[in-house]
Amino acid sequence: MSKRIDVKNLDIFYGAFHAVKSVSMTIEPRSVTAFIGPSGCGKSTVLRTLNRMHEVIPGAYVTGEVLMDEKNLYAKDTDPVDVRRQVGMVFQRPNPFPTMSIRENVLAGVRLNSSKLSKSASDELVEQSLQGANLWSEVKDRLDRPGSGLSGGQQQRLCIARAIAVQPEVILMDEPCSALDPISTLAIEDLINELKSEYTVVIVTHNMQQAARVSDRTGFFNLEATGMPGELVEMDETAKIFSNPSKPATEDYISGRFG
Repeated sequence: MSKRIDVKNLDIFYGAFHAVKSVSMTIEPRSVTAFIGPSGCGKSTVLRTLNRMHEVIPGAYVTGEVLMDEKNLYAKDTDPVDVRRQVGMVFQRPNPFPTMSIRENVLAGVRLNSSKLSKSASDELVEQSLQGANLWSEVKDRLDRPGSGLSGGQQQRLCIARAIAVQPEVILMDEPCSALDPISTLAIEDLINELKSEYTVVIVTHNMQQAARVSDRTGFFNLEATGMPGELVEMDETAKIFSNPSKPATEDYISGRFG
């Protein structure tokens, strides 16, 4: 299921503002890739280009290529809605739909893609997705209660269940633990580790220990000065980035000299 992503000479713009310049990288399938770097360096912007989410901002566009198993996600004949079905997104703050039950939250994306499911098929999908998000045992007796009634950590896992219900190839996570307590954070980190057996996972995190714990490869982003475009400084195996990076700027960031 899981796909490899190749980013080639990607430049990202918001109108006249050049946000990120000439990013090229490979994101391996069935692995976790982390993006780290100081605020404003373009990590989340790059993440959002991987499922064309940045385009919902008026005036935003990219040049370059994002290839998923050789298919350019930005080709003229590519439907962005189809891209977002294949590449799921989990946001920084848990965002279950407040008026929907836990069950309806899981099925929301599937219904949006106009899949007509029988009652038994939807029950099976709900159970499968909640099992996949390590949430089933906690909520199986209250599926018809509002998703907003869950704790923060449970809500975030519900959002992950919603993302995997549409059976994507890739899951993007934009600081998925930044609003959570340490115990919930640990639960999400364990889950990320499990998800990589089936999906390509890309996570943006401000927490360097988290990047070191959960990712196989890490990309360090930086910018020369405020108002300048962000860029990918280096990307490598996580163990190497944290123990022996190639670039002095990476070393400085990881050792806490700036950021």
